[in-house]
Amino acid sequence: MSTKTDKIDRLAELTATAEVSTGNSLWVEAWRRLRQSKMAIIGASIIAVFVVLAVIGPWIAPYDPTAQLWRGEVFTNRNLFVGPRAENWLGLDHLARDEFSRLLIGARQTLLVGIVATLLGFSVGALIGGTSGAAATLGGRLGQRIDTVVMRVIDMMLALPSLLLAVTIAAVLGQSLTTVMIAVGVVQIPIFARLLRGAMLAQGGKDYVIAAQALGVRNRRVALGHVLPNSLSPVIVQATLSLATAIIEAAALSYLGLGNPDASEPEWGVMLAQAQEYFDSAPMLAVYPALGIIITALGFTLLGEALREALDPKLRS
Repeated sequence: MSTKTDKIDRLAELTATAEVSTGNSLWVEAWRRLRQSKMAIIGASIIAVFVVLAVIGPWIAPYDPTAQLWRGEVFTNRNLFVGPRAENWLGLDHLARDEFSRLLIGARQTLLVGIVATLLGFSVGALIGGTSGAAATLGGRLGQRIDTVVMRVIDMMLALPSLLLAVTIAAVLGQSLTTVMIAVGVVQIPIFARLLRGAMLAQGGKDYVIAAQALGVRNRRVALGHVLPNSLSPVIVQATLSLATAIIEAAALSYLGLGNPDASEPEWGVMLAQAQEYFDSAPMLAVYPALGIIITALGFTLLGEALREALDPKLRS
């Protein structure tokens, strides 16, 4: 638990204390450095391709992803498969469904789960972390007590392995795509909460906060109008990195059978699970969705790391 929380607190502290010496705003400087970062360009390019394919997939997919294209004798024995050919670029799966079409359509579900889960974790986590951080910074003794109670609950959530917590939530709520979104989103909540709270604590001792208090500005206005906006940088960076984690965890839950109950609907985690039985005879059925998951997660990770370096001069290479 200490290792995970220390990393979160360190990211909050480093980003919150970043200063730009050129006179431009932090975000202007970050955008300039992002445009010059090869890592950011590669990550953004991967994400752009993934998003475009997810959006236009239903229109460019050559076949219905649930339709069986050939009911021949080859599918009586499920150890035989039709490989890549002119009419099926990636071949057919064990039920004679076009693999390329299923990958394209499956990208949309994967993107939807990742975005919704991250937005859920970001929204609830930022609300909890912002409230706790404001209470600890400007709320006096009562605020510090509230912050202590909230952080102990967050620490208990962080102490649990994320995948184990997600599996437990998904098993309790039942099998559905919505369940996967909720389970993955709940896992993200303590990370965002602790990160924003740490950044707000780092901002609480700044000169502008002390000056505002000396001028008689209300604590609520100081917290919402000054401390909170200046503490969002590490949370935004974490949101980008969490998209990669959300995609992997959603695929893992689908692989374990906790995702969409309709197994005919294409989703990369479900496709990976279905291919496991035929891995010896048709390993590419597992390789295709696995590569999709890995490359997409890599894109979000590269962009997140580049954004973190751009926002924090101490981390610039």
